[in-house]
Amino acid sequence: MTKALPLIAYPDLESRVNALENDGYVYLPKVINGEEIVELKAAMDRLDIIPESFDKHGTPENDGFLNKHINNAFNREITFLQYLDKPEVIEIEEAIHGKDCHVIGMTAWTTGPGRPDQTLHTDWLPISLPEDIVADPRVKIPVFITTCHYYLNDMYNELGPTNFVTGSHNSGRSPNGETEWKGGEERSIMCNAGDAVIFRSEVWHRGTANTSDENRYLLQVHYAHRMITQKFPPYLNKFQFNAGILSQATAQQHRLLGDHNPSNYD
Repeated sequence: MTKALPLIAYPDLESRVNALENDGYVYLPKVINGEEIVELKAAMDRLDIIPESFDKHGTPENDGFLNKHINNAFNREITFLQYLDKPEVIEIEEAIHGKDCHVIGMTAWTTGPGRPDQTLHTDWLPISLPEDIVADPRVKIPVFITTCHYYLNDMYNELGPTNFVTGSHNSGRSPNGETEWKGGEERSIMCNAGDAVIFRSEVWHRGTANTSDENRYLLQVHYAHRMITQKFPPYLNKFQFNAGILSQATAQQHRLLGDHNPSNYD
């Protein structure tokens, strides 16, 4: 059984940004409340797949376990809109990616009993470098993409927590079968419903098997610098914003959805 990762709730923005840059992730307790958790889970249950948006809905009967993965959740129900710029999270994202950052994706993901282990991986490795180059104090690799995980269950081993290898983004590579880095082994995020974890795309992590008798609910929001493209399928102008939802969005939410001022390459 993998050990739990010590979860440190840093008190201020500077220390939270430092944790994300140095450890590869930062933990935020009690970001959403009990009422919001119930509301989010119900909204996720209501969503149906749009195949053109690359949504998936595997079932126990056909695939061995529930695997419901819905893209562009912000565009499906008004419930999801506030999670574009949830307090505590958005301050970190803007500090990391700049005041003109945007959301590049939002996925509502439900996995049921029988979901197997993933292998350790990076979501995206933008720059591959030798370790000694990454370790040089003159070199600072920008954080290109981050993901915020909103956990909607109290996590325990059987439910399939997310595992991280602390600091592994400093390896300059994807794990490729490795299970530790510099003696540090993977550890599990044993957080509570309503907690959030933000992590950078290069840190080694994986989802673990769900051997429980309940579904795991996870809302993922992906952020990046404005110059990195948004991933709102289907492409070639087939994706259309929901006018009713967009009309209720704030100016900041409009910007996070891509309503930017003119800049380079515009």
